[in-house]
Amino acid sequence: MLAYYDVPAVQREELIGSARESGTQAGWWSRPLPGVLPDVGTLASYEASAYEITDWSLAVVPGLLQTERYAVGIMTDEGVEPKNIPPRWEARERRQRVLPAVEYAGFMHESVLRRPFGGIGAFKEQLHHLEEAGNRGHAVRILREPVPYLLLMHSWMLLRFREASPVLHIGLHGSSIYLHDSEVEGYENMAAMLDRLALSSAESRSMIGRLRERL
Repeated sequence: MLAYYDVPAVQREELIGSARESGTQAGWWSRPLPGVLPDVGTLASYEASAYEITDWSLAVVPGLLQTERYAVGIMTDEGVEPKNIPPRWEARERRQRVLPAVEYAGFMHESVLRRPFGGIGAFKEQLHHLEEAGNRGHAVRILREPVPYLLLMHSWMLLRFREASPVLHIGLHGSSIYLHDSEVEGYENMAAMLDRLALSSAESRSMIGRLRERL
């Protein structure tokens, strides 16, 4: 096409080289997996660019910390078609590969620890995974009652970047919302509130361990 439109040879080579370079740098999300919601790719691209991620979850273990059987239990409960469960888990597992490269903190409401998606065996495996998160350099912290109203509205993920403004992700059923600039300020205040009110990583690990032993 470049030749057809009489683009000069030098410029032609520059354009082809640029296209090749961008192709090698594109992440897996540039070609969405079948059965996976398109918005998952958008979220994955943000996660891959972030240097710090703060998760706040009211209902379930955050996706970046989920084990396979627990995640499949959630998808099954949600009514996802069986054929779409494997690619959705694959997408989630690929998202989790960013964790070694980011500063991650997963905050969870204590009620998350009372919802055994996937059955007791899967849930014990999930709790053990949370216990070991500290050994992998990730903070897992539990927020016990009472919880301030602002934190009870919905779950969210705050992503911070070295050369761009923070982005706030809110997951919905089948889609997502992304907030930018001044819209994020209130959530940065909530992240500070979580850090202030939640159990420490050590206390949270102890609580999770006691629960796992009682199951």
